[in-house]
Amino acid sequence: MPRAHANSKPETRNANPARLVPRLLAWFAANARDLPWRRTRDPYAIWVSEIMLQQTQVKTVIPYWERWLRELPTIEALAQAPSEKIHKLWEGLGYYTRVRNLQKAAQQIVARPDALSPSRRSRGDEAQTKNELETPHVVSYKFPESFDAILDLPGIGRYTAGAIASIAFNQPTPILDGNVIRVLTRVFGIAENPKEKKTNAKLWQLAEQLVHHASRLTFHDSPCSHLNQSLMELGALVCTPHSPQCAVCPVQKLCVARKKNLQEKLPNLGKRAAATERRFLAFVAERNGKFLVRQRPAGVVNAHLWEFPNVEVGARLCEPQHVLAEFNALRVTDPRSEKLEPLCTIKHSITRYRITLEAWHAELANPQPAAPVSDPAQNGSHARTAPGRRPARQGCWLTPARLRQLAFTSAHKKILAVLEQRG
Repeated sequence: MPRAHANSKPETRNANPARLVPRLLAWFAANARDLPWRRTRDPYAIWVSEIMLQQTQVKTVIPYWERWLRELPTIEALAQAPSEKIHKLWEGLGYYTRVRNLQKAAQQIVARPDALSPSRRSRGDEAQTKNELETPHVVSYKFPESFDAILDLPGIGRYTAGAIASIAFNQPTPILDGNVIRVLTRVFGIAENPKEKKTNAKLWQLAEQLVHHASRLTFHDSPCSHLNQSLMELGALVCTPHSPQCAVCPVQKLCVARKKNLQEKLPNLGKRAAATERRFLAFVAERNGKFLVRQRPAGVVNAHLWEFPNVEVGARLCEPQHVLAEFNALRVTDPRSEKLEPLCTIKHSITRYRITLEAWHAELANPQPAAPVSDPAQNGSHARTAPGRRPARQGCWLTPARLRQLAFTSAHKKILAVLEQRG
């Protein structure tokens, strides 16, 4: 890594906004990908795309975004949607706090007294309201337009607020995500770690200078929107983490990193934390054609999603039959009498954890279903059979058809797919 000097400053003499911005705008006009959320100025649709794109690749997001807008085309549709529906629509995208915050923000928007559009407020007709809700792409609630109001919504930080304000409303608000950080550190030759407070503040300042310069251009219809998108697009397509395509970069002659051959060394993100191995056993328990699943509680990773009963065993050697006996909901009195066979092994990663999940199919001999047996669809996702008791958390015996309607964690969704393939 290049040495960071205490008093080092970004080289702005050649890479100044007056020279950078026109090049970036021209390049974006000619090379921008045709993405579905770029065909609209609806702030709701743009907001959904920005939340989905966090920690997720564009090619993955496109079908999710299109399905989401078909199922929940308006802010009020999202605000009123059942928890099970929004989690199912998000299933596979990960980081599920994002979708819960999306709904919280939508509910916050529709609760504002000034949120209704003038035409909607004047009617006050419940039947008309219902018809509008059932009409795709009818925008009857106003998404907040100011940066501060957007920033106040749950799940929205400085970057997302800036992206929505600039892309949807063409406001001169800066953005700074991983792609933009990579472009700016290379173009301006910033050797310090962008995660450090002082360096991060400098990058925000540079991003702000660029978008403010763009806002003063009169020859462009949406200069702030396109400038910010050009920075993200350049980082995604050209100024990539490894082997950047400097030969086709529109700002190659202004780039400090290229002049000093530092492209592969910037940004200086420091050392990655070592990966931690984790091992789990999961049991696909079958009884009378139904399977036992449980819902993860609030406040944990993958909260509210569904999974098969499982336990972390670490590196210790253990017999699956002995682990099976730990699950009280299965009511297994003699694990040796149960039919237990390997189903599949799933390997996946969550942040710095490398997880191995061994799934076992357990066909239980006891014909009596173990309590609780309530389906959360009957009385909501947190139906209770007694005060303080959550059947969904302890377990529900459900048919395969019902399982397909629930949102599973990514690893357990793969187990379900294997189960269905085996019939």
